[in-house]
Amino acid sequence: MKKSPLVILLLTVLLDLIGFGIVLPLLPTYAKDLGANPFMIGLIAAIFSIMQFIFSPLWGKLSDKIGRRPVMLISIFITSFSYLIFSQADNIPLLIFARGLSGIGSANIAAAQAYITDVTDSKSRSGAMGMIGAAFGVGFIIGPLVGGLLKHNYGIEMVGYVASGLIFLDFILAVFFLPESNKKAEKLALSMFGRRGEGAGSSSFLKAKADEYIDGLKLTFSSKPLALLMIANYIFTFAIVNMQVASILLWKEYFLASDQQIGYIFAYVGFFSVIVQGGLIGRLIKKLGEHRLFLWGHLFTFAGVFFVPFIPQDTLFSYGLLILLCFAIGTSLVAPINLSMISLYSYKQQQGQILGLSQSVNSFARIMGPFSGSILYGMNFHAPYIVAGLLTIIGTFIALALFKYKIEALKPAAEPERI
Repeated sequence: MKKSPLVILLLTVLLDLIGFGIVLPLLPTYAKDLGANPFMIGLIAAIFSIMQFIFSPLWGKLSDKIGRRPVMLISIFITSFSYLIFSQADNIPLLIFARGLSGIGSANIAAAQAYITDVTDSKSRSGAMGMIGAAFGVGFIIGPLVGGLLKHNYGIEMVGYVASGLIFLDFILAVFFLPESNKKAEKLALSMFGRRGEGAGSSSFLKAKADEYIDGLKLTFSSKPLALLMIANYIFTFAIVNMQVASILLWKEYFLASDQQIGYIFAYVGFFSVIVQGGLIGRLIKKLGEHRLFLWGHLFTFAGVFFVPFIPQDTLFSYGLLILLCFAIGTSLVAPINLSMISLYSYKQQQGQILGLSQSVNSFARIMGPFSGSILYGMNFHAPYIVAGLLTIIGTFIALALFKYKIEALKPAAEPERI
């Protein structure tokens, strides 16, 4: 494993997630202060994932063509600029624009994942993907704490300035220390949507994008294990987001937890997620393999979501913490292993495109999940957790089905050997 570029890459993800975590917890109240109604608050929260859904495969495919480095540099700069706009967003349209632009820049996760596939071998890849997950955990531990402190003492403008500054520092580091990993990238000036002159004629922008997604889906579903992994990705992400959107309400209204206690819960889950994804997952992969851990991850997640609303009200910080430990372990295994297996099963020259499509599937689940969770919670507070549990059981059956396929990269129009 080429450790030096991976350090810069993981720092890129970490600083991006810290910036995201600094801003995210403040968005609903800030939007409300600006006069946003519930629908607009929801739109402001969702626009980030919507833009990620649209742009992740585009960044991934572009990184296959012109290289990972230019895509990472452009997207990091866009993210930094978006937080600068956020610092001046004193009206709802500008706030929506800032969050949408941030989503476009942060959609570079597909290129980052493709970068990892370039500089790791099959044995170390899951561990490297786990480090990205650990960066997510650290970002969501540090970010909300820093954001709350800045907002309380210096105002919302300083929140935007600090987030922008952190990511611009990352941009400078990437300029000097992040080498190109895609040695087969074309040394040509390409637009995001093709070569100069391509796409001319009557084809509209939306049709071109729809065609790209259809091509990506055809490519992915030409392989049974890739298709199963992509379905598992959507089901699992939808289940978790469906449950998470109801968690704060449940903890406050049913378990009577304070805001400070809820913050401790997030830190508790994040802490164990970092331990699993930052250190344990690589060792576990060597001992048990991706297939077994993917299965166990779904089983742990089932225990971590299904039983949450059924424990007694006074046991949130006893039985509840044990259940949340299962949640932290399960989600920390499933997400990075899913990404790693997708990359390992992917066609060798189209990993960026397939990983980008995977990230879009993930983003689409993050767009739809909150609507499901809020509606189900309004019907019955048990419902989001029951649905999430059932979905993880479906994921468990998919994990079992994947045991039939040997993990190896595909050649064009070929399927992996059955074991």
